[in-house]
Amino acid sequence: MHPCRALDPVGVATLCSVLPQLGHSPRLTYFTSSLRLRLTRTSISDATYSLPAATLRYPITELRIPRRRLVTSAPATMFPENAVLADICATGVAGGVAVFFLLLWGQTAKFGVFDQKLNRKLVHISIGLVFMLCWPLFSSGYQGALLASLIPGLNIIRMLLLGLGIMKDEATVKSMSRFNDYRELLKGPLYYATTITLACVVYWRTSPIAIAIICNLCAGDGLADVVGRRFGTQKLPYNRNKSIAGSVAMASAGFLSSIGYMYYFSKFGFVDKSWDMVLGFLVVSLASALVESLPISTVLDDNLTVPLTSILVGSFIF
Repeated sequence: MHPCRALDPVGVATLCSVLPQLGHSPRLTYFTSSLRLRLTRTSISDATYSLPAATLRYPITELRIPRRRLVTSAPATMFPENAVLADICATGVAGGVAVFFLLLWGQTAKFGVFDQKLNRKLVHISIGLVFMLCWPLFSSGYQGALLASLIPGLNIIRMLLLGLGIMKDEATVKSMSRFNDYRELLKGPLYYATTITLACVVYWRTSPIAIAIICNLCAGDGLADVVGRRFGTQKLPYNRNKSIAGSVAMASAGFLSSIGYMYYFSKFGFVDKSWDMVLGFLVVSLASALVESLPISTVLDDNLTVPLTSILVGSFIF
């Protein structure tokens, strides 16, 4: 017998009309699978529907539908009652991590642990990527983005003070400059800090553009120089200062790191990973590598041209 025969023909919603609205089909599988049914002398009820017990030959107490667990960011879990406190703690943690790596690379440069060019690129690669790993610590919304942007924003001020000679820090200058000239900090390092600050304020972690900007700037541009200097024997025909190996490394590193952060942020529900997004990251990384290989990037500084390209191309794709 069809399960709906248990209902008396009165002018109320029948079980067949109620259950489909709950997202299931009116089959006997309701009684054995996803719903747990209890038989009592009371009524059937849930958050939306209610049937009097008189309409059922075998009244059902309740329909329990499994609830999907919501994915929340770390601050919502740690301090659900105080987002401001959560963001202050997140700022302290992220800032501490950034300062640790800056001090680390400053000391390696001071004592000559690595070649100066390699040390400078280690700073370039690591700081932005490590900082982006801390983004889930902040709350959703503009408050979290602003507090996160304070960390690279303070570094902008620091680069200005060092680059203008107002403040002295030999280890920092040596770890971020090509020729130990403090005035170099007013170019590449300043553009670098400004890019990450704007990525926080303008795009933040829900935008694939933010991922593309930082990954192509840090992983892509950073590894392009490292790989190009070691394996770049074959130069590009239109720019003898750039190599094929370096350009391939940049496109590959920017693309793969973008995919990695797409999966990372999707775990927190910030972005929805998809093949369309993967294809978009590929296009942005290829475009960024192409622009970085042009002679204009040497003139203007690739820390400026690469982010601008990622923003421009990403705005059309995403």
